[in-house]
Amino acid sequence: MRLGEEIREIKEGLKRSKYRDLFQIETAEAVRVGDIQRAMLDYEPNIVHFSGHGAGEEGLVFEDETGQVKFVSAEGLAGLFSLFADKLDCVLLNACYSETQAQKISQHINHVIGMSQAIGDKAAIAFAVGFYDALGADRGVDFAYKLGCSAISMQGIPEHLTPKLLTKVSKLPSPPTITTNPYVERPPIEKNCYQNILQPGMLIRIKAPEKMGKSSLLNQILAYAKQQDYQTVRLDFQLLDDEMIKDSLQFLRWFCKQISLELKFLDQVDKNWQGLTPNILCTRYFRGYVLPHLGSSLVLALDNLDRFFEEKYQFVAASFFGMLRAWHENAKQTTDNDWQKLRLILVYSTEDLPNLSIHHSPFNVGKEVKLSDFDRSQIEIFAQQYGLNLLSPQVEKLTELVGGHPYLLKVAFEHLKTDPNVTLDELLSKAATDEGIYHNHLQKYLLKLDNAPELAAIFKVVVTSDSSIKINSPKQKHKLQSMGLIVYDNNKVKPRCQLYRLYFRDQLG
Repeated sequence: MRLGEEIREIKEGLKRSKYRDLFQIETAEAVRVGDIQRAMLDYEPNIVHFSGHGAGEEGLVFEDETGQVKFVSAEGLAGLFSLFADKLDCVLLNACYSETQAQKISQHINHVIGMSQAIGDKAAIAFAVGFYDALGADRGVDFAYKLGCSAISMQGIPEHLTPKLLTKVSKLPSPPTITTNPYVERPPIEKNCYQNILQPGMLIRIKAPEKMGKSSLLNQILAYAKQQDYQTVRLDFQLLDDEMIKDSLQFLRWFCKQISLELKFLDQVDKNWQGLTPNILCTRYFRGYVLPHLGSSLVLALDNLDRFFEEKYQFVAASFFGMLRAWHENAKQTTDNDWQKLRLILVYSTEDLPNLSIHHSPFNVGKEVKLSDFDRSQIEIFAQQYGLNLLSPQVEKLTELVGGHPYLLKVAFEHLKTDPNVTLDELLSKAATDEGIYHNHLQKYLLKLDNAPELAAIFKVVVTSDSSIKINSPKQKHKLQSMGLIVYDNNKVKPRCQLYRLYFRDQLG
């Protein structure tokens, strides 16, 4: 077999691909039975590609300890791969008559490709190249399989029907696995963020109304960064005392100390905190001490930046945000290797800071990420992560009340999980009351509205209207949207979900 050519073509294709940074290829030749077990443990792959000889029912050809041929049965391979099914998504058996093995493996693995008959080297290579070219373009396995078959056909090779794609064998419904920290991906957001965070000087802005999963996405990005051996610092400004934000000198001193603490660096702030303006002191400390001592790139994540948009903090905010913009520009434009270690992630619901110049704002540069509601399939995945098997009518009832709002869905699923005796209908019947599961969440909003009578009056009009309405005050409209209480409907607005309409119509009416 022309194994070397096949590996080379696959690597070259992925190297040229748009998402090449998301792939790592590990290869082994003349593999013995024990080698594949060790490789599975060492690499925990998402895809296993076997290129070799197959003998139908007898099995796939490996070597034993003496270098002699040893057949490995379909049952043996299926048993091995089943142990890694939590991460292994696809197995490609580029070997003659390997459909038998593929059928067994597909009982445990989502996607398995085997060959229904003998396949020549030229066809095997054409299929592999087409298959991985598609994956490198961020296409799914189904599409990649079709492109691989098409690649065989386009070369005039009469074997394009030989590869067979098998998907995981359906079983009788069983209780789903409960995920410790449920998280539902919203493609292509996660992959784009992972790709962007690899870029020197990158700034990612995660913007969404309250309770939309901004911090959860941030956790995913930071976890990915750690996998790349990046150092990470996450500062949550929601936990910061009011007094600390009122003075730039005091705040930036705390800011530098926290970064040093998170990185486990010796605190040198007091030694270098004399004279000059707060921004210059902070920048000098960061550039002169923090960056040079980093052994790798740094992802600096700043969560809940909305604290700075309160009017009483606007002077400190303008100065701080201007400094962050300057840091980003330095990291993006300079050839300074230390500055290029920096990646910034900003997390916020609104950027309502009227006095901030567009030239000094970090909120109009970098890559913006906006989070949307979950769609139907994502809601079902979310429920399964809580160990729930909801029927379609149940999902419809829930979404009629809360839509695809991640937090409101989470609250419902947590209650159903912790109290199996309660029904969804029972939860929904009281959901829009002070006796319901959303009581604390709704009360927090009500308190905010009580402290902002003008805002409450406008929102009252929104929830008491049977159709979308127009709000003339851009500031109030922006505030309600950033709080997550309304959504835009062309040039008009309406309540974010039926739950809010029902509850606040009663409370504000």
